[in-house]
Amino acid sequence: MKYDIIIIGAGPGGIFSAYELVKADRGLKIAVFELGNPLNRRKCPIDGKKVKSCIKCPTCAIMSGFGGAGAFSDGKYNITNQFGGTLYEHIGKKEAIDLMRYVDEINLKHGGEGTKLYSTANTAIKKKCFENDLHLLDAQVRHLGTDINYIVLENIYNYLKDKVDFKFRTAVTSVKKKGKGFEITAGKETYTADKCIVSVGRSGSKWMESVCREMDIPTKSNRVDIGVRVELPAEVFSHLTDELYESKIVYRTKQFEDLVRTFCMNPHGVVVNENTNGIVTVNGHSYEDPKLHTENTNFALLVSKHFSEPFKDSNGYGESIARLSNMLGGGVIVQRFGDLTRGRRSNENRINESYVVPTLAATPGDLSLVIPKRILDGIIEMIYALDKIAPGTANDDTLLYGVEVKFYNMEVELDSNLQTKQKGLYVIGDGSGVTHSLSHASASGVYVARHILSEM
Repeated sequence: MKYDIIIIGAGPGGIFSAYELVKADRGLKIAVFELGNPLNRRKCPIDGKKVKSCIKCPTCAIMSGFGGAGAFSDGKYNITNQFGGTLYEHIGKKEAIDLMRYVDEINLKHGGEGTKLYSTANTAIKKKCFENDLHLLDAQVRHLGTDINYIVLENIYNYLKDKVDFKFRTAVTSVKKKGKGFEITAGKETYTADKCIVSVGRSGSKWMESVCREMDIPTKSNRVDIGVRVELPAEVFSHLTDELYESKIVYRTKQFEDLVRTFCMNPHGVVVNENTNGIVTVNGHSYEDPKLHTENTNFALLVSKHFSEPFKDSNGYGESIARLSNMLGGGVIVQRFGDLTRGRRSNENRINESYVVPTLAATPGDLSLVIPKRILDGIIEMIYALDKIAPGTANDDTLLYGVEVKFYNMEVELDSNLQTKQKGLYVIGDGSGVTHSLSHASASGVYVARHILSEM
């Protein structure tokens, strides 16, 4: 079947590419291939009763499907160039910010109206961080919440579904150059298109690497983020989350001068499992609806690791650590901070006696048997640093879930239009290694769509 444009992946990048192309009303024939299910059929089997932990489904409903891995996130759209990716290096800082604001407007028009836009501008918290050798990064943050984020995606899908051919539960096995266009193979079927946009997210990183090898597209090694998810009483961070919602705080450790940062803060949220290529890791969600709030706040503490010669497989390194956690705990491990600093494993009795009630059924254990010493030492040092601006962070009953791993694709060599050396083939979103967030991925999708429209 012949299309004008084929989009591989229905995450934020692919969705906003399709949206912008459809909005132009050029009568283009567009197909979107997605490994997972439509939004209304994305359902994780974990119910806390019959199914208490990850059963390693062939396709993870949390990671794949319409909306991508961000569909059941807490819907934080960070409008900033200070974190979330390096899109601005390709398209310019002003253009990147303008596109992120445009994405925000689209979200508001499709069900996000009334949600709050937070900002770090003129906050006294920044000064307090500086006084304690911590650095608060600048950003505006639109918090949709997992519930409103779902509604926004649902409305955008309803806008697109009759204008785009969606092919769900369809794994693309190859992408090849054919004449001036491309040939895409999915199962036993073959499709052609003049233009191809690849937006496969972090979970498609290995697939993306294979495509780049086969098509002789240069790549370079990227990083992997390894750490834990911290869960503590919401009151401990309330003075930060009430004003900023999410605070991206960076700390340089005294011992190794490694950078440790907070990531994905979820006030009154829940800790959840993720399945990436059969490996179970941890993440967090939160909701806009107060009825769905918990008494806890959770956030990640991550350390980035880059590798060069002779070892370049950053993702492989992260996977090996996650597999070790899965081997020892059958999935995610949880440990009290007090047990970790005392050099003992947590057990069910200690977790049950904790003042912090866990929101995820994880296996009590010892994270020091899983996470490398240098990384774990940095995380412990960061917890004590955060305790100075949020007293209670270093409490014995603070829970640490491990491991949290953020995999990044090998960074694909792209030009200023996010196009590969194979003209007409674009790589966007987190699968490119360029964007690392909902807002950056969405903005990259809009940018490429506009470029294609200008050429057509």
